[in-house]
Amino acid sequence: MTPKTIFADERRSAFSLASIYSFRMLGLFMILPVFALYAHGLKGVTPTQIGLALGIYGLTQAILQIPFGMLSDRIGRKPIITLGLLIFVIGSVVAAMATSANNIEGIIIGRALQGGGAVGSAVLALAADLTREEHRLKVMAIIGMTIGASFSVAMIGGPVLNDWIGLSGIFWMTAILGLCGIVVLYVWVPTPKHSRMHRDTQAVPAQFKEVLADSQLLRLDLGIFTMHLVLTALFVALPVALRDVVGLPEEHHWFVYLPVMALGFFSMVPFIIIAEKKRRMKQVFAGAIAVLALSCLSLYEFHRGLIGIVIALWLFFSAFNLLEASLPSLISKMAPTQSKGTAMGVYSSSQFLGIFVGGWAGGWVFQHHGFTGVFLFCAGMVGIWLLAALTMRSPRYLSTFLINVGDVDEARAKALSAELTLIQGVAEAVVLPEDGVAYCKVDLNALDREKLESYSVNPGEPGAEKAAGSAVHA
Repeated sequence: MTPKTIFADERRSAFSLASIYSFRMLGLFMILPVFALYAHGLKGVTPTQIGLALGIYGLTQAILQIPFGMLSDRIGRKPIITLGLLIFVIGSVVAAMATSANNIEGIIIGRALQGGGAVGSAVLALAADLTREEHRLKVMAIIGMTIGASFSVAMIGGPVLNDWIGLSGIFWMTAILGLCGIVVLYVWVPTPKHSRMHRDTQAVPAQFKEVLADSQLLRLDLGIFTMHLVLTALFVALPVALRDVVGLPEEHHWFVYLPVMALGFFSMVPFIIIAEKKRRMKQVFAGAIAVLALSCLSLYEFHRGLIGIVIALWLFFSAFNLLEASLPSLISKMAPTQSKGTAMGVYSSSQFLGIFVGGWAGGWVFQHHGFTGVFLFCAGMVGIWLLAALTMRSPRYLSTFLINVGDVDEARAKALSAELTLIQGVAEAVVLPEDGVAYCKVDLNALDREKLESYSVNPGEPGAEKAAGSAVHA
């Protein structure tokens, strides 16, 4: 197989797995801007129940995503992904039928089942199986961008679809999207020749203690927890405020979400450049958290006028998008070299727990203190996060770089680790003989990429023949 063919297969894997992720994320997020509008009209339903229905999928997702990833090591990626997507489809059907019957308890059960289809870690593991180490970051970036795009499409498309087919129709469409994901999995996603555990994308149980004891990583986990708590809590109250306080018909809510999402995306780009190129990551990061708090306070102060809500949401999504892009980068920079997958697993679980707590707590606050209580609650949570972020250590501007070094024994792995750290731009290198992979932290601006890649034993990679000889004869 030629290098060109290998790359084509990797690209196909990236986009097909990204589409599976996208189908699922669309289904989970499309009800966010419309569910409260439907549920507040149900007789006897409390805002706490509404919030629980919005956020409970985060609880089951947080509980099951790491175990599903580990189980996929044992029984295969595709069987686990298929099982997860089927659970997701069943949950969507249960929620659709419960919506038609105006049964909030059934919707809560359906949403919990949707979260039970926690295939994210298994999808990332399959992506790692199908890509060479040197190209894995590109593949993960494609999947990450797809998740962000899915959120934006869902926020705009949810109100439109709700007007056309209703909330029950959205749940039925979500079930169809889950089935489409299974079709994509078996028609377009290649089957890997070998599956193994990947420390850069999967959690390793032995590393949990180290990761959970790292105060810098815990600050970032608190950040993603708070962000998604606030997002979910806001959408327990905000759509109702737009309809009942501002007087904007629900079928026109996308007129608000479309411009603020678009402007929010373009507003963040200069700050991403400043953070990375000018090496002002901590300052930009803390500033974005402060803007997020300001947006929540603006909603508290100006939620009775459409212009006030639009400006507050523009600030919110500008900061939210910037933070959503920055947090994974900070995890990668601050996690121990060989523990990135475990750190990302804890980070992702924190995100889903934030969704659950945000839905439940946002609903409870709305029930007892109304719109203003929710907006102040969100501002207070972001304020707590800001205090933690201000004490965060400034990150090293390093990126993760993986090299497949092939079959090496423990002595050679130790020597190779020392050898790699002598390469210009390599700050850290750990070679694990059981993985056959060198996990490196590098400064991309100073890196001698050609020399580092010469240690790869992947077929078709530069210097593969030289590296193979080095591994055998050293």
